[in-house]
Parts: sequence; C-alpha cells; structure tokens
Amino acid sequence: MSAELSGESCERAGGLMSAEIAEQPAVLRRTLRDGAPGVREVAAAIAARAPRFVLLTARGTSDHAALYAKYLLEIRCGLPCGLASMSTTTAYGAKPDLAGVLFIGVSQWGGSPDLVASTWAAREAGAITLAVTNNPDSALTAVAEFHIDVLAGPEKALPATKSYTASLLALYLFAEALGGRDGAAAGALPDLAEQVLARTEEVRTLASRYRFAERAVVISRGYGYPTAKEAALKLMETCYIPALAFSGADLLHGPLAMVDTLSPVIAVVPEGRGGEALQPVLARLRARGADLCAVGSRRETDAASAGFVLPADGVPEELQTILQILPLQLLAHESALARGQDPDAPRTMAKTPETD
Repeated sequence: MSAELSGESCERAGGLMSAEIAEQPAVLRRTLRDGAPGVREVAAAIAARAPRFVLLTARGTSDHAALYAKYLLEIRCGLPCGLASMSTTTAYGAKPDLAGVLFIGVSQWGGSPDLVASTWAAREAGAITLAVTNNPDSALTAVAEFHIDVLAGPEKALPATKSYTASLLALYLFAEALGGRDGAAAGALPDLAEQVLARTEEVRTLASRYRFAERAVVISRGYGYPTAKEAALKLMETCYIPALAFSGADLLHGPLAMVDTLSPVIAVVPEGRGGEALQPVLARLRARGADLCAVGSRRETDAASAGFVLPADGVPEELQTILQILPLQLLAHESALARGQDPDAPRTMAKTPETD
C-alpha cells in the first residue's frame, strides 16, 4: 500500500506510520530491482581502491543501520570497522589521517549538519567517502564522493520505518558486492515481509499485553543487535516507554539486576550463531521469571512468555535482520494506539534533517 493510495487511512491516528510500514515489501522490491545495479557499480569502484578500514557515521535510526553494516563488513568482507565520533572533527577539530579508509555516512534525509561536516572532513583527510541516503539531492550526497540511494520514497511519519529497512537492504547489497557476491539470497525478502506484515492482529494482542508497561528491555546478539536498538528507539519515540537495548552479553554485566517479573524483556533471537550466543542469557532470564517475549523461531517463542514467530527458515542470519524489525515496528505502532497516543504526532517532535 503506497502513501499516495492510503489517504483515508493516513487521516486516522497512526495512519502515516501504518501506511509506511505497509509499503515495505514494495520498497524492498524496488531497492532490489532498481537500486541493486547502482549499488554494484559503487561497490566495484570502491573495491578497486582496496580500502583498509571502514568508519561509519550516522544518527538515530540510521545509526542502527550503520551498526548492521559494521557486522556485515567485518563478517562478510573481513574489513575492520569502527563507528565514528562526529564531534572529534566537528567540535574538537581533530585531523586524523584517513588515507585508505572508507568513510560511510548513513542518513535518511542527508541533512544533519554534523554528519555533512564530518563527511567533508573525512574526504579532506584522504578518506573514500560514501553517502547512503533516501535523498539523492541532500547536502550529504553533495559532499561525498559516492552515493547509494536506498529508494524508500518520501517518508512523512516521524518514526522511520521503510527508510530503515531499505537502508539495511542497500547496505547488505553493498557489502555482498564489495565481497564479490551477488546478494541473490535477498530476493526472497519482499514476499516474506508481506507474510510478516499480514499478521497485525497477532501484534495487536502483544500490544494489549504491554499496554501498561512502564519500561522495557530489548536484547539480542550479533546481527540481531541493531534490531534490538532500533526496536527500543521505536518504543521510546512512539509510546514514551523508557526502553533500553542491550547486547545479551552486556545484560549479564550488571543490568540483569533490574529485570523483574513485571517489565517486558523482548529478545530478538536470530536463527544462527547470534541466537546460539544468546541462549545462556535467555536461560538466566527464564530462571528469574522475566516476562520474556521472543521474536524468532517457534522453539524460542514456545519457551518464552509470549512472542512472534518469524518465517526465517532458509533465510541467512544476516538477512533475518530485515525481517526482525517488522513485527517490532508494528508493536510500537499498536502499543502507542493502545495507550491512547498517536505515533504520527509524538508530543512536540517534528520531522527534520536532524532526526534521522
């Protein structure tokens, strides 16, 4: 369902966010069909220059997409990666030697002043610069040497949804092409996304369960960790629930003490090594009687208090990330409505270049 075709639904509370969530299968198809050739061209040009290291920089939702790219580039391409601190150049004027470094700025709008400034500074310092945006005419695109358009289309709701999954897919295709692979496994994603988004009633039931939650914890490991961080952000910006995201390993280093039987713990459990690494954490949570909601396989949801089964059979772990966030976007939307709030109009916030 496109935003242009859903005017009536957009007039309802949460209608904008709902319409943009529903667009995601079509957006993923467009990114695969129209965006992939350009992504491969950019990847080939960058590969020819043999970067030795990658720095990624972003804000908000785009920061979680950048974290996903860090996992991809380190695991799938063998490139060491770091998340850049923009203030080192924009506030402190640092001038690091970035010769041979690939500097990737990820942004929905591409207009954040410090992101633009840090990308320009990186280019001046010798870096290969790449902008990954949903806006080919942005200031970030103008200062970067290379650009990838994620092709999500205009996004009007404050909580970013379709631009996030489109960014994940574009970054996956880039990493695969950089590593000399075709990324063909992503072809199944649009149909699987449709299956997930058709199950809104299941998510609405979960939302009613957490209607009066005063806080939440979201955990995962590996490729699921960016999903945990993005899900926590969505709950905070739509429902005003203090939601903390942790790597499962970090949860055991102190924060486990705050987990009780009342506040929900949402566990994103990938099928693969990330899910295996999370098992000791899940066992500790069950032993504490935590209200555990699992997003993953049938096995994981059956062992939890509640959950959402993902259609992940045969889907590589690195691509499950794009499916994992979908029910959690729906959960944020439905939870906001259940709490009498409008996710399209969170308090005094507005959509600006600084919010991506």
